[in-house]
Amino acid sequence: MKRPALLRRRELWVPTVWGWLLLFALAGAASYLVARNLHGFLATSEPVGARMLVVEGWMGPEELDEAVRAFRSRGYERVVTTGGPIHRWTSEPGAATFADQAAEYLVQKGIPAAVVARAPAPIAPQDRTYQAALALREWAQRSGTRLEAIDVVSEATHARRSRLLYRLALGPEVKVGVLATRAYDYDADAWWRSSVGTKNVIEETIGLIWFSCCFRPSPGVPTAQTGGSRTPAARSARA
Repeated sequence: MKRPALLRRRELWVPTVWGWLLLFALAGAASYLVARNLHGFLATSEPVGARMLVVEGWMGPEELDEAVRAFRSRGYERVVTTGGPIHRWTSEPGAATFADQAAEYLVQKGIPAAVVARAPAPIAPQDRTYQAALALREWAQRSGTRLEAIDVVSEATHARRSRLLYRLALGPEVKVGVLATRAYDYDADAWWRSSVGTKNVIEETIGLIWFSCCFRPSPGVPTAQTGGSRTPAARSARA
């Protein structure tokens, strides 16, 4: 009786030196193409022709100035600012939330106060953009405003993720567009040459992947589909 074989011989093809060089060249070219297009993918601008402009209040003056220009050039009729509490390390007076701070700035820049509304969010150690979107929904319910379509102004690479989170919070009946601002701290066309650009792009890429596969609303925080009320829950507010 023939004993069962534990091993058998097979022929294995491996690349030659020139083959390895070709593979490395193709991998390098693919990496370059991804790097060249990744920033633009994250910093998407796709407005939906809404009459309401939603401004994420944690952004800096340059980005808020872009929101002012968008309001004037695109014919928006209403502006709503969002954002949670501002944690100050001094006792100096100031706006209580990023929503308040941004609203005051927009009015100072000439947007009529009558068309500027504030939807401040509660304290949130995580999911701050999602919490801001829920706060917008609650503001609309309190004020009797019907949300049919909005365009969200968000900072550069945060734009795509903001749109996804607002869509989740507001539900499919609300059309959500987005306007990405410029990147003011680095060259968007060569973001990998800057530590700030690299940090932003990598963080937002990881955040987008995490949202796509793992994001779940915090316990006690409903989605637009479940309804109900939720429990209260600088730039670090961009999560």
